[in-house]
Amino acid sequence: MTGLAEQHDAGHVDPAPIAVQLWSLHREAARDLPSVLERVAEIGYVAVETYDLYGNAPAAIRAVVDGLGLRICSSHAPFPVGDRATAILDDYQELGVSTLAWSLEPEEFTSREAILRGAERINQASANAARRGMRIAYHNHFAEFRNAFDGEQAYDILLGALDPAVVVELDTYWVQTAGLEPGPVAAALGERLELIHIKDGPAQGMDDEMVPFGEGAVDLPRTVRANPAVRWNIVEMDRSRHDMYDLLRGCYDYLVGRGLAVGRRPVEGSATATKVRP
Repeated sequence: MTGLAEQHDAGHVDPAPIAVQLWSLHREAARDLPSVLERVAEIGYVAVETYDLYGNAPAAIRAVVDGLGLRICSSHAPFPVGDRATAILDDYQELGVSTLAWSLEPEEFTSREAILRGAERINQASANAARRGMRIAYHNHFAEFRNAFDGEQAYDILLGALDPAVVVELDTYWVQTAGLEPGPVAAALGERLELIHIKDGPAQGMDDEMVPFGEGAVDLPRTVRANPAVRWNIVEMDRSRHDMYDLLRGCYDYLVGRGLAVGRRPVEGSATATKVRP
């Protein structure tokens, strides 16, 4: 990875398909996950990134997803290491997921040694997942970008210690919250960046209320266009004063309507094709 301070300008990039991280609807999903999936499909999202199965059998949720014509682009699940590794991998293999995304804790970025210990755990998770034909993606918050040791950013230390098989899911909002422009950071990650989380808000801290796209601090067009390697544009609205379904519909219309993502429902006035790249 090149230095994150390096500036990159991206030319035309074919838009990636749009997905939603189901944490956005975790309260609703805890009550009735199949109904949430139906509403997401109706909005036009191509895929979901699951967060939890809320007591549902993996095969049952897979059947609902398939029946709605949705995909599961990835799942947030704890790193499959230790005593729970087999159970985690069994569940997500049954769900049909190929990429599991998770994070280290903020306290694991308080020293270089702590970062390297965390990297060892991720690498073990990657090896365990690979035996099932699955992969691990690393999802950031903002300690990775705020902390540095001997002049080297914590995120660079982590990525340098991770097995190349570990791909990157960049949460662009937390990059902004750390005080960096997410577009150049995304561009600098090159082919390793496959998934991005997209949200908008004041970019002040973990308790931020998300706002409709275009009303917050993030330069969304530049961010989404920054890296052509991205395979999935994943909308995640952690919390908001707005109705979450209305907010997610507005996010869909913003990205698809501006040609920044591809969805299943055309947006009036948009020239974006609805054909999703394989």
